[in-house]
Amino acid sequence: MRPDELEKSVSAGAAGPLYYLYGDEPYLTSRAESLFQEKLISPDFRDFNLTVFYGNECKGGEIVESALTLPFFTERRLVIVRRAGDLPSAAYDLLLPYLQQPSASTSLVFVGEKVDLRRKFFTEFKLHGQLVEFKKLYEDKIPGFVRSEVARCGKRIDNAAAELLVYLAGSNLRELASQVEKLVLFVGARDSVTADDVREIVSDTRVETVFSLANALGERNASKGLRALHTILGDGEAPLMVLFMLTKHFRQLWTVREMLGRKQSPQDISKATRVPPFFVNGIIAQAKGFREQEFIAIFERLFAMDLAMKRGGDKTGSQLERFVIELCGRQLAGG
Repeated sequence: MRPDELEKSVSAGAAGPLYYLYGDEPYLTSRAESLFQEKLISPDFRDFNLTVFYGNECKGGEIVESALTLPFFTERRLVIVRRAGDLPSAAYDLLLPYLQQPSASTSLVFVGEKVDLRRKFFTEFKLHGQLVEFKKLYEDKIPGFVRSEVARCGKRIDNAAAELLVYLAGSNLRELASQVEKLVLFVGARDSVTADDVREIVSDTRVETVFSLANALGERNASKGLRALHTILGDGEAPLMVLFMLTKHFRQLWTVREMLGRKQSPQDISKATRVPPFFVNGIIAQAKGFREQEFIAIFERLFAMDLAMKRGGDKTGSQLERFVIELCGRQLAGG
């Protein structure tokens, strides 16, 4: 079953007896779990008809007993097993007979990270229930997620504003959903969210600071670059996350530099790199500050820092400081 099919059936009150929600996008999985609670169980009787277990804290027998309990003053009972991947093997074995003959008045919902179809539990689940995977969205699909979130709130948002929101807030779906809530409150009675609304509400301090850092590197201004770096780290960003942000930014710059060499227009560059029009001129100016051969040395250095940070950690950002100093002093090969 696809996630959209699950949402449609549960929203219509046509929930089945068995579901296993899994995948590498926890926000979507969590939201699907909340949909079950919202649509199937009345708040007035939730204490009687909703039971939540955690896989690392329960046994299979408890789950079966709860699932076989009749609902109280409502049509369905809901049993949720979070962290289902932590269930002990014995619990899976105890649950097998129930999977083959589940209670018609209960929706038993497991929430985990992955499934293993080599295990009998999951092969039986596939026969008698629904396995629903929530995949991490590709980057080009995230603006569509923003548009759907805005639509859920009864508003509209155009493509440019949705892409700007993703550019400023990042790709974390939970954070994007939170920003959408703020935007909907901000626009009030208006039926659409504009790019100006996004710029007004969404904090773009991190993006602007990364821009400042990249500008400083392009100007070979070490003191300015170090100030920008310390601002980002001082705001609580982990060095590894700053490295990720820099790598993504330099990847954009390299792409832009190559497109400039092919005489591509700013509009084409904006479309290809998914940089909103508001920022494309700044990206172009930064890209011109680097020769194409420099990018090879820069990415070799970024890759080496990534390995070093993951192996030994870097809580102070000292490796990033050295990177700024080396690049501004043209000490990197190719500089």
